[in-house]
Amino acid sequence: MKRNFMVKAVWDDKANVFYSESDIEGLHIEAVTVAEFEEIMMDVAPDLIVANHLSAPDIADHNRNDR
Repeated sequence: MKRNFMVKAVWDDKANVFYSESDIEGLHIEAVTVAEFEEIMMDVAPDLIVANHLSAPDIADHNRNDR
């Protein structure tokens, strides 16, 4: 099953950081630059998707399709 997730970097003028708006459960990012934001997102988001949005059958089907 293929799913798309949304992550948006929003600038906060008062805090001087980018923060995340996302439909990935548990994803909360604050970063000074977009590059830092993207680095954190790419490091953390995949694990959160697996942990919070995929069932055991989804993971098993994905692993079988990779062979």
